Amino acid sequence: MKRLLGAVVVVLIAIQFVPYGHTHTNPPVIAEPHWDSPETRALFQRACFDCHSNLTSYPWYAHIAPMSWLLQRDVSGGRQHLNFSEWNRPQRHAKDVAEQVDSGSMPLWFYLPMHPAARLSPAEIQELVAGATKSLGPQAK
Repeated sequence: MKRLLGAVVVVLIAIQFVPYGHTHTNPPVIAEPHWDSPETRALFQRACFDCHSNLTSYPWYAHIAPMSWLLQRDVSGGRQHLNFSEWNRPQRHAKDVAEQVDSGSMPLWFYLPMHPAARLSPAEIQELVAGATKSLGPQAK
């Protein structure tokens, strides 16, 4: 048991030297949607921006592997699917935002325990859905 614990500790220390997921710089914000209101943007910022913008706020555990790897994968994937900071390029998943939030698919369930501010009340969900429809255009319905 001691050897196994020692091996686990050695592996945990060794993986800290893998460079993937350690760079936490945000690319510049190029263009955002024309938000219908500051309240809509604030809701999107609370619930969506960490994964779907260039304004990611990295938590303390983002510097510790393997969590740093998971976070980097999630942020990179989120930005690739939809990026509210690069609205100058086509955002083919913008049409899915209202449905994803309304159905509870977004924010992802595993994101919410460590980010309680992203947990929206039913009224806030309806505000975000309405704001998505107005701000992201008819394709967001």
